[in-house]
Amino acid sequence: MTRTWLLPSHLVEAARTGALDGAEGPRPRRTARDWVVDTCLFLLAAFVGLLAAETSAQYNSEAVALADQIAGGLACVALWLRRRWPVGLAVTLSVFSAVAPTAGGALLASLFSVAVRRPFRQVAWIGLLAIAASTVQVFVRPDPDTGVPLGIGLSAVLILLVTAWGMLVRSRRRLVEALRDRALRAEAEAELRAEQAQRAAREAIAREMHDVLAHRLTLLSVHAGALEFRPDAPPEQIARAAGVIRDSAHEALQDLRQIIGVLRSPGEGAEDRPQPTLATLDTLVAEVREAGMKVVLDSTVTDPDTVPVATGRTVYRIAQEALTNARKHAPGAEVTVTVRGRPGDGLTVDVRNPAPVGPVPHVPGSGQGLIGLTERATLAGGRLDHGPAPDGGFALHAWLPWPA
Repeated sequence: MTRTWLLPSHLVEAARTGALDGAEGPRPRRTARDWVVDTCLFLLAAFVGLLAAETSAQYNSEAVALADQIAGGLACVALWLRRRWPVGLAVTLSVFSAVAPTAGGALLASLFSVAVRRPFRQVAWIGLLAIAASTVQVFVRPDPDTGVPLGIGLSAVLILLVTAWGMLVRSRRRLVEALRDRALRAEAEAELRAEQAQRAAREAIAREMHDVLAHRLTLLSVHAGALEFRPDAPPEQIARAAGVIRDSAHEALQDLRQIIGVLRSPGEGAEDRPQPTLATLDTLVAEVREAGMKVVLDSTVTDPDTVPVATGRTVYRIAQEALTNARKHAPGAEVTVTVRGRPGDGLTVDVRNPAPVGPVPHVPGSGQGLIGLTERATLAGGRLDHGPAPDGGFALHAWLPWPA
């Protein structure tokens, strides 16, 4: 849970609405942190006012001392308006402090608020006004303990220090807002890239399903045509051809159900190429080994041809992408590909590799292939999990349905 009470109110409001600093809108409500800061500034201004009132009581009449105390109290109470009217309050207190030394603490607090909430141009002329007012105060209400030059110098230094502190706080807040906006944009871009990768995976799956479906329909048409031209064939051949037609129609229906909802890329024709299946997994492993990669294939599926073509093709693509990732991110490591399953229980694929030896350069665009594999497994009715292994390597686990 985010502890928003520890943040300034304008940061909480900006995080909630996405508004930038200084944007027009209703004033946000104070957080617990704001109340603590306002109370501390009020007490600090009151303490400074009490010190000035004590000095005034020593060197002025009772009436003047009482007037200074009342003026200091009103100035401290006015500080609770510094978030609503920072500029107007600072200007008023600057003029007020020229004749009331007890308002000096409240003036410094209001200058800090202006420096935090307003640009440098406004801060500069208000600071100059405050310095001018403090200079007038030295002559109108001189302090016998300090001379004129020292009084003017101390007032100017205090005003400059408070103003610089407020500007530093403003710069830090704007930096935090800039970093927050950058993080939000990075998250939006990452989500967009993930959506694009999912869309590309869906399009690729749609093209492959189209090719497989066309193959099954062609096979069905050939056997149906054979029955049409050989009506006098033996009953055994007719029954066998009818069984092939029935199985092909059932598998074509399964493929058609999978392709519904998957968009096909416009303007691209289906290429006449054979589709990989589980039976071609050995060929993939052999090709990878010839390229110099260490791969161990452990499969308990004795008859890969009995696996549904769509499921076998998904297993092939998962193994292919996992081997590609291992080659990029763990070069030289031995990869283990494990395939288990039987009809009715489903088919599991596990690909593991140990941690790479030595530094591995960063590969741009990493992670998009895993997003596509997850989408492919989900569309096939299964699931896919991946992540770091306890030994520092990487593990991928997928489960796909294998009907009885």
